[in-house]
Amino acid sequence: MDFVPWTSFERLVTKYGGDVRVRTLRCTEQFRAMAFAQMTYRDSLRDIEACLGAQPSKLYGMGFRHTIAKSTLADANESRDWRLWYDLAAALIRRARKRYTDDSIGVDLDNTVYALDSTTIDLCLSLFPWADFRSTKAAVKMHTLLDLRGPIPSFIHVSNGKMGDARVLDLITPEAGAIYVMDRGYLDFHRLHMLHAAAAFFVTRAKRNMNYHRVYSRTADKAVGIIADQTIALDGFYARKDYPQHLRRVRFRDPETGKRLVFLTNNFALPPTTVAALYKKRWQVELFFKWIKQNLRIKHFFGTSENAVKTQIWIAVCVYVLIAIIKKELALDVPLYTFLQILSVCPFEKVLLSQALFDGHPSSLPHPAANQLNLFES
Repeated sequence: MDFVPWTSFERLVTKYGGDVRVRTLRCTEQFRAMAFAQMTYRDSLRDIEACLGAQPSKLYGMGFRHTIAKSTLADANESRDWRLWYDLAAALIRRARKRYTDDSIGVDLDNTVYALDSTTIDLCLSLFPWADFRSTKAAVKMHTLLDLRGPIPSFIHVSNGKMGDARVLDLITPEAGAIYVMDRGYLDFHRLHMLHAAAAFFVTRAKRNMNYHRVYSRTADKAVGIIADQTIALDGFYARKDYPQHLRRVRFRDPETGKRLVFLTNNFALPPTTVAALYKKRWQVELFFKWIKQNLRIKHFFGTSENAVKTQIWIAVCVYVLIAIIKKELALDVPLYTFLQILSVCPFEKVLLSQALFDGHPSSLPHPAANQLNLFES
């Protein structure tokens, strides 16, 4: 919690009136309780209440002025504006991205590379009627733009399950010179042209029924999997109207799997192998979704209202980014998963993070004395 920017946090609390007419559970305590739930894998509000109540003598040292009641925490999640936690996550993301600016993504590029994708979190329609998805199912979507240096989410939008993937491009402010890597769900030529007009680049997959004609072909090195490297023009009436410029079409055969992929990009300067390598890096956003679903509490929610669900999701994002910040600032050579596991078993201990991480590591344990007698020595 020492790594949370509390001064900025207090300004956000004042902005959204989070502590107006509050007597027992201030926003700082709500955040600590919900972060505790994320880090220690709590499954419900009753679970949070029981675990924190089991250590009453240590609550003050953890930043709690009172014991945490289930009903009070539920009311806070229902009534306090979720945008407070959205803005806190945005502040932490800005801080984290500065720490990871010099990290490599494994491709020799100076451009910032983003991976854009979404994940669906299934919900019960009878409990979450506001999260409209299908006739028998509710869901929310996390649309995420991941900076591949870190990887750190630079943009997240939480919507109901019906929102199409390509529509999120309307909410993103394109960064000139950056490369946006997306799958075929984002193949909307009008929106891709908006990226092109903003001097940004994109790499995506082509659809099989795309109507186009070849303008020019470059030499393709089939030894590295490049089958074709072409400049094309779109032929469809609406597609040509939405994207009047030429596009680059790279046809690639993966040497490992034998799978054939066709990429579209507006960057004509990159080597074709780099275009294929960039699309392969898009898998990092899938790993991000897998990590937060497995290690944070965003599939089982403590409340059923839209405000409570978004509060829990954004605090989970805050915890993820905080862990990434701490890992970088303390130069910890441990995976995020290991770091979170260690934090989960010592939340009530006031101990230096470096000591908690390394004191119990097998390599730090004392070696047996050289003169230790052998019981079975003859």
